[in-house]
Amino acid sequence: MSNPDALSTKPQQPRLQRWRLNTLDVVLLTLVAMLVVWLGYRSSIGIHYQWRWHEAFALVFTPRADGSLPYFVQGILSTLRLSLWGMLLALSLGTLLGLAKHSAIRAFAIPANLFIQLVRNIPPLVFIFIFYFFVSNQLIPLLGLTEILREHSGSINGIQSFLFGPSRLWENLLSGVVCIGLLSSAYVAEIVRSGLAAIPKGQWEAGKTLGLSTWGQYKDVIAPQVLTMISPALAGQAISLVKDTSIVSLISIQEMTFVGTEIANSSGLIFEIWLIVGLCYFILCLSLSLLFKRLESRHHP
Repeated sequence: MSNPDALSTKPQQPRLQRWRLNTLDVVLLTLVAMLVVWLGYRSSIGIHYQWRWHEAFALVFTPRADGSLPYFVQGILSTLRLSLWGMLLALSLGTLLGLAKHSAIRAFAIPANLFIQLVRNIPPLVFIFIFYFFVSNQLIPLLGLTEILREHSGSINGIQSFLFGPSRLWENLLSGVVCIGLLSSAYVAEIVRSGLAAIPKGQWEAGKTLGLSTWGQYKDVIAPQVLTMISPALAGQAISLVKDTSIVSLISIQEMTFVGTEIANSSGLIFEIWLIVGLCYFILCLSLSLLFKRLESRHHP
């Protein structure tokens, strides 16, 4: 009688290896457990803070006296607007800067490299202070936007209000978007440049062999490969940009950090309000992370 196992042609599935704790895992888990126990013990004997979460949530979610959205919710919407327009500016400008720095034409490469090095080697806070006053005092009048941004008196529709916020804050929004977008564009440019540099020369030569123009090579051969390589880095930079929007609170732009500071200082609910602010940033960044992970999984099944 033949052996059924010998007649079976079905491939054997590899057995999943069981996860086993090694010595380092045991040590780390023990240290974490000891830290948790110690923190719990110290908090029980040394912290006598009276949490007032109901007051904090009432301040955060209660509509204003004029019937408008709660002040904190307006700050969240302002953060979302800064993030959205800042990402668009950073991606578009950063892509152009990355292409320019990678270019063999020195008239493009040198100015792009100077801008990237300047932005990346100046503290973000110093850059924002310098550029904010430049935007407010020089750039807006130069572009002829004073009447629209500072002296706008007409009513706006719902779409304008949703995308740009109240007209009285349009100047602040533009200043914040430009500052955040320029800061992030330098890092996006380096990501794009590194992606272009990683493309083998054979890919460029293949495009030329097919008779494609320079634009055609970028569009049909180079760009798809570069996007695949730099997508994780761009996703990380987009998440960093959302967190960096908190910096512009120092130039009185009413985003989530600025609003949280005012509410915490006026109410005295320091811990509660800042924990809520931190949770909101965490939810925003985690949502973006999951979104980018899902998009990446579609392109890499």
